[in-house]
Amino acid sequence: MSFDDHTILLNDGHKMPLLGLGVYKAVGDNEVEQAINHAVSAGYHLIDTASVYKNEDGVGRGIKALNVPRKDLFITTKIWNTAQRMGDVEDSFNRSLERLGLDYVDLYLIHWPVPGCFLQTWKALEKLQASGKVKSIGVSNFRIPELEMLKSVSGIVPAVNQVEFHPLFNQKELLAYCKQEGIALQAYAPLARGAYLHSPLLLEIGSKYGKTTSQIGLRWLVQQGVSVIPKSVHKERIEENAAIFDFSLDEEEMHAIAAMDNKQRTAGIPEDMLPYYKD
Repeated sequence: MSFDDHTILLNDGHKMPLLGLGVYKAVGDNEVEQAINHAVSAGYHLIDTASVYKNEDGVGRGIKALNVPRKDLFITTKIWNTAQRMGDVEDSFNRSLERLGLDYVDLYLIHWPVPGCFLQTWKALEKLQASGKVKSIGVSNFRIPELEMLKSVSGIVPAVNQVEFHPLFNQKELLAYCKQEGIALQAYAPLARGAYLHSPLLLEIGSKYGKTTSQIGLRWLVQQGVSVIPKSVHKERIEENAAIFDFSLDEEEMHAIAAMDNKQRTAGIPEDMLPYYKD
């Protein structure tokens, strides 16, 4: 796949791949470097990390080892909650950039909407974007009320909102809102940490297309224009997750998968954010 295959046009004019590699918890010896090599060999162009993952330096080494032009990669990282509370946004970003060994990142996200902080953090991200060190700015784990608060203080709409999203946690109202506002939705934990891998419905649909339940779940997302960043460090799984662009689900199948929703979160919520995320 070339970079221009299977991308979303963001509201700032940049393109973001529909498929990326998540590297959360990839901290073993050369684990993240090898995963990046496998992913790029399989046609991935997007790598998603964060300062709190403690592997930006490994991502940097993995990128450096590739024989790929920088313009053909899309690198995302995120600012953590403590840096927001300290008002340490620019310095935190510069440390991330140094660990990554890059001149710029393609996307910088507010990892969580820390109450009393995230509006000021957003203003700092606007300045980083204006400096050219960040191509696109966005948010993660924002719900409609937080997005509305941003809208009330800033004329710059987030390019991306990265949230947990999969057949068991189908945030359709948030997706509809983001589409209306021109915000691209990106799904982390799109495989629900394996929670739907034995779903009879997905097994049945998968047998029709010769695909795994993981591939059906990922296809359901990208077919809605949702970018996915499944995490894996295994070559076979990384390649399997990429094989989702050679078939399409029909309307009945899309509706049936959507009906699997049971509001099941599978990713953790930081302790300091738990009081604000009681479902």
